[in-house]
Amino acid sequence: PRRLARVQPPAHGAALLVVRPRAIAPVMRLRTLGKTGIEIPELCLGTWGLSGDGYGPVDEAEQGQVIERALGLGLPAFATAAAYAKGAMESRLGRLLEAHANAIVITKVGTDREQTPPVKRFDAEHLRAAAKKSKERLKRRIDVLLLHNPSSIALEKPHVAETLNALVEDGTVRTWGASVGDAGTGKLAMERGAHVLELAYSAFHPQDLSGVVEMAKEKQVGLLGRSVLAHGLLCGQWPNTKQFDSGDHRRDRWTGDDFRKRISQLAALRPSVTGDVTSLRAAALRYALSQTALSSVVIGPRSSVQLDQLVRDAGKEPPYLTDDSKHALEARLSNVGIRP
Repeated sequence: PRRLARVQPPAHGAALLVVRPRAIAPVMRLRTLGKTGIEIPELCLGTWGLSGDGYGPVDEAEQGQVIERALGLGLPAFATAAAYAKGAMESRLGRLLEAHANAIVITKVGTDREQTPPVKRFDAEHLRAAAKKSKERLKRRIDVLLLHNPSSIALEKPHVAETLNALVEDGTVRTWGASVGDAGTGKLAMERGAHVLELAYSAFHPQDLSGVVEMAKEKQVGLLGRSVLAHGLLCGQWPNTKQFDSGDHRRDRWTGDDFRKRISQLAALRPSVTGDVTSLRAAALRYALSQTALSSVVIGPRSSVQLDQLVRDAGKEPPYLTDDSKHALEARLSNVGIRP
């Protein structure tokens, strides 16, 4: 059964964000994160785009407003990384969440941005030092510490799991896992003892989750889905001639032909826009939320307006998509070449 998240009010004297009332539910349903015992909202605020690293700069005041708005909407869960804005995003979360002891913070380590260019580091010394710095910036014990896109070679090193288990034992983190780029790496992470796995999942990219879901169920590993809107593609608001600005990672993500193909595949989503599913964005988000194997869906709004839109898109309660609607969508996706 779903539970509702309660958010503690700010401590006396803490800064308050004044917002006009909106017709949005003030609480978010909870799911259990595998065997960790952590109850996490179905929506989690991701902060990569908010940090300015992914899509270009975001005003610091806007960053704060989005975080405060998430708390006001009953979304006290945040996904970040030590590498985002070279630690500045963790520091911002640390300041704004100081009065919210019940907030859940997921962060990632393993990308050393003190070197130019940045390098991946999963040696014991770096993992210990990075976790300590993250804890200091966040001003709290880390709820979930994830390895930041480790290779299979890194995961096979015995010291990696040993170091992370030691960080749990000494109270630096509550539990650990990995943010991975493919199903094979995810399976290896679970074999090495990861309790949480984060991976890309969307209507256009269901295959990685399909590859790990049975093993995760067997081992009771909590699953987090990121990139559920395919970096904005599934919102359906771009022409096939769209050009991205410098500093936006999407500029190099798709070739011209691949981008035009992806835009054409959006036709498979359009019949799902019916009733209270009012946009392609809503259909894509509800598709992700309807995946019961996921404990939480990571969203990445860059403004409080976008956050409000996503919370409305999520709907009031299950079913997010009816079984018939979901099966029909998956059949249409298969017809345009997207298979689980």
